[in-house]
Amino acid sequence: MGDITYMNDKTEDRSEGLEPRQQTVRSVRADAQRNINALLQSAMTVFATSGVDAPVREIADKAGVGVGTVYRHFPQRSDLIEAVFRQEIDACADAAVDLADKYKPVEALERWLLRYLEFIATKRGLAAALHSSDPAYETLPICFVEELSPALKTLIETATAADEVRAKITPDELLWAVASLSTAVDNDDIEHAKNIVSLLVDGLRYRAL
Repeated sequence: MGDITYMNDKTEDRSEGLEPRQQTVRSVRADAQRNINALLQSAMTVFATSGVDAPVREIADKAGVGVGTVYRHFPQRSDLIEAVFRQEIDACADAAVDLADKYKPVEALERWLLRYLEFIATKRGLAAALHSSDPAYETLPICFVEELSPALKTLIETATAADEVRAKITPDELLWAVASLSTAVDNDDIEHAKNIVSLLVDGLRYRAL
């Protein structure tokens, strides 16, 4: 019994000895993550109003950090742009499941395409980046295909199985059709673009009737 007590005491002593250092590391990591989250939220807002070419200082000021902090986490502007849009792409992909649970197949499909349009159209410069030949943005189209194509494919297949839309439409065709549409959309005229997306869905549904 005495040996067991001794070993437990030693274990507790070593743990207590490491505790301040562990707390410091966790604190640093927590602070860094808070800065990253603040920067992503700030950049998301700034991009929507000023475009992806907005001054870095504007993003830093809105996040409550210094410009150096921006560059420490995102050395290149393209790194920040990619991080912001990857976060929103994930949210857009996740929305497909939620919409499929709440609405009939064709309505879920239409609502998702409208959400996708709004995501693209209200982030000034994103559509241009997607169609850009700039190597800094070459991962964005890949990200769209890998994340959004499977989500949209599920919605299309469900609507097709229910005979609510015509067959032989691919997710990539719809993704790029809406993305191309958004290049000509001004933030003040997004409702017009939404009407066009709804007409597109009506066209898909017409063939199924």
